[in-house]
Amino acid sequence: MSWRDDYQRRFVSTEEAAKTIKSGDRVAFAYGVEPHALGLALVARASELKGVRLFVPAPGRDFPWYEPGWEETFSVTVAHVLPVAQDSVLQRRTDYLVGGLLWAEDPGVREPVDVLLIQVSTPDEHGYCSFGASLWDKKQAVREAKTVIAEVNPHLIRTYGENFVHYSELDYLVEHVPSGRAPGSTDMLGRRTTGPGEVEKAIAHHVGTVVKDGDCLEVGVGGAAEWACRLGVLDDKHDLGWHSENTPPGIAILIKKGVVNSRRKSINTGKGVATACGGGSKEEMDFLNMNPCFELYSSRYVLDPRVISANDNVVAINSALAVDLTGQISAESIGYAQLSGTGGQLAFAIGANLSRGGRNVVVLPSTARGGTVSRIVPSFEPGTTVTVPRNLANLIVTEHGVANLKGKTRRQRAEELIAIAHPDFRAELGQAAQQLFHP
Repeated sequence: MSWRDDYQRRFVSTEEAAKTIKSGDRVAFAYGVEPHALGLALVARASELKGVRLFVPAPGRDFPWYEPGWEETFSVTVAHVLPVAQDSVLQRRTDYLVGGLLWAEDPGVREPVDVLLIQVSTPDEHGYCSFGASLWDKKQAVREAKTVIAEVNPHLIRTYGENFVHYSELDYLVEHVPSGRAPGSTDMLGRRTTGPGEVEKAIAHHVGTVVKDGDCLEVGVGGAAEWACRLGVLDDKHDLGWHSENTPPGIAILIKKGVVNSRRKSINTGKGVATACGGGSKEEMDFLNMNPCFELYSSRYVLDPRVISANDNVVAINSALAVDLTGQISAESIGYAQLSGTGGQLAFAIGANLSRGGRNVVVLPSTARGGTVSRIVPSFEPGTTVTVPRNLANLIVTEHGVANLKGKTRRQRAEELIAIAHPDFRAELGQAAQQLFHP
């Protein structure tokens, strides 16, 4: 039997594939966009199942298991709190997996998966499928799961690096069903895609002032951070490198222009490296498709602080929800309300601090809730998660400027942060700093 015959033999209907899932099974989606056809087939079996432990690492599709009334069928856990699951997490129907991506890949702590639901491309002439625009931990997840069901999507891109799996590692294959999501309405993470406001433009301008020729960039998920790539503030830079968890819109264009060429990187020289590149335009995805200057590697490699810091002048740019006057950074929760996740922010904060000439840059609008509350606060509410400790805080950016906290005392840090807070809150923050840090 030829490999092509064996490949075709593995195709079943989505209904047949879903029947492999039993009550009580641990069922996991892979990181990246959930396979649409398999998700629908699982929903269709809801009346036949009970107590399915469902793990959705980065929920992007609005499946009904996040709604009230599905709890007996699906016990859902997510690793990132994205819009489609946020209400369910806040209302405690969905649980949140605490921890970064690195330890989550450790077989010693990963709960065994009975059925993995994943999306792959059609195979090449050698029988290898691509994981598309994101790799994360998919290769390891495929090898650990008892049963792997793959939805074959012919529209997925291919990249260099480790972004492939042989079809023989996939137990069942099903045909892809498009989701029908309106183009441009949301990105691959299910977030609304709207243009930048004046605050985002000002933050991007300030970020442009701290990036230097030859820096190796990482840009995290989050509007304020991402816009730094898309508003032209980096267009006059030279020989920028790329080593990042995700690859936000705009980076592929900078690679195409030659602004990001990775020539000065110490490792993976001349190669842009990430574990995901979704969310860009069709033009960007077409440019990255089988382009030898761009490679996807596992999150275990990309997010290892030792790997990150092997490059000089790493500039990690990430968003936050709030920063306190000592420099503690929260990017996940306000009080006990879990609003986001750790992602790779801590790993890149460590890596940037260890990198020779590196800088950890955290960006946030100075206010929230229509300007009624300050994001720079005297201290965090009880329950607020500290995503990055103050020891690793370096540059904090709002629309009002850049605060440099490295090597500063608590009083000096407070002064730096108050200077970039919204003017409406500076007096109040100054009074709080007097009480906290002065005799």
